[in-house]
Amino acid sequence: MIEHGTLIAAFVVGLLGGVHCAGMCGGIVAALSLGTARPEISAGDAPRGASPHILLAYNVGRILSYVVAGAIAGGAGWFATRMMDVNQAQLVLQILAGLFMVALGLYLAGWWHGLARVERAGGVLWRRLEPLGRRFMPVRSPRQAVLLGLVWGWLPCGLVYSVLIWSISAGGALQGAALMGAFGLGTLPNLLLMGAMAARLGGVLRAYGVRTVAGLMVAGFGLYMLAQVWRAWG
Repeated sequence: MIEHGTLIAAFVVGLLGGVHCAGMCGGIVAALSLGTARPEISAGDAPRGASPHILLAYNVGRILSYVVAGAIAGGAGWFATRMMDVNQAQLVLQILAGLFMVALGLYLAGWWHGLARVERAGGVLWRRLEPLGRRFMPVRSPRQAVLLGLVWGWLPCGLVYSVLIWSISAGGALQGAALMGAFGLGTLPNLLLMGAMAARLGGVLRAYGVRTVAGLMVAGFGLYMLAQVWRAWG
């Protein structure tokens, strides 16, 4: 069973990742706030008064997609440990997760954009899914919002991919699903608040100082993960 501390850490990473969500999902949230789902609208264009039930339904669908992806990644990691020496496989997966957390921190701070290449690679799948999401636009009901969220949860995102790498080392499908669920819940406050106060909050989250602090904290967590591996296997 995955440790509570790991779930809390995943939640915090999602919370700190709000500086990235402002850019990646802000347009979608703004479109939902307007009652029309046009992702090209920027977060700064959204008026106040977003429909809470529409925004919540969209995020429920998005987080469900994360849970499914986490189950797949966690199951793949479990299978990998059965194909290799268990200790060696766990070591490799934990190191990979720590390195991705450091890379994510640098990405959030705007100091290194290597994860953007990973996002571009994910665009191959997204090009197939995006037309499906457009079928639910404009969003007029919570059901449509959930379905749109289920699709948009697969949007190429370095933040999500980094936590997915972490979920590979979680120990199994259920553990991976739990980790991604905790991460998704961590992203929820920022995106709900962005729907209610998109113009004001979006500007704050994109501020250089906020991004720097969040990035340093996530990178520090990645270094802590690597230190834990070193201590356990050194």
